[in-house]
Amino acid sequence: MNRVAGVLWDMDGTLLDSEKLWDIGVRELARELGREMTQEIRHALIGASGANALRIMFTELGLHPEPAAVAAAGHFLEQRVTELMSGPIPWRPGAVEALEMVRAAGLPTALVTNTKRSLTELALETLGRDRFDVSVCGDEVPHGKPDPAVYMRAAELLGLDPCECVAVEDSITGVAAAAAAGCAVLVVPCEIPVPVHPSRVHRDSLIGLSRIDLDEVLRTCREPAAGDPAVS
Repeated sequence: MNRVAGVLWDMDGTLLDSEKLWDIGVRELARELGREMTQEIRHALIGASGANALRIMFTELGLHPEPAAVAAAGHFLEQRVTELMSGPIPWRPGAVEALEMVRAAGLPTALVTNTKRSLTELALETLGRDRFDVSVCGDEVPHGKPDPAVYMRAAELLGLDPCECVAVEDSITGVAAAAAAGCAVLVVPCEIPVPVHPSRVHRDSLIGLSRIDLDEVLRTCREPAAGDPAVS
């Protein structure tokens, strides 16, 4: 297995600079709940699914997670982020060119995100639906990232083995999900650092990404796994 068969793209923080929009939403939600968001709590939320993000928020803000309160918080956050995502969303550096390179190379592509479908549909207005063969959202699988279900489902829809695919991620949560699914992982950090690991490849940005680079990610990520069955 020397050549990548498909590319699975994370969305927030990887293709779109939308974590900054989520930052506005969660900080406003914290104030709505009578608390102030710390940088540590904010970092813990990056890459989390909606349900996990709310659980983390309530726990770290010292609030009792009453079902009605959690549901109301989720509604507030969704409404606010919907407003923020209703216009053009900024791109991450090199993302447009990277998507176009992958399409020109004829590689199957999937958008794989913890963001729920209704908000992802808004983001696709910026991303362009024709740049992806399929998309899988966090509310379309039993558990979102760091569970591998979203990546496994995306590979299944593309008719590929996850081990043949490169996943492009920016967060610790997303990297864990992609690696657990068996994907080779290209890490392009955005808001927070992601620890270096021999079974992953890191880049500072997507600028200049090529098909050769993706093939190299696949080879590099497979090499340590062949000699160390404990590596994921």
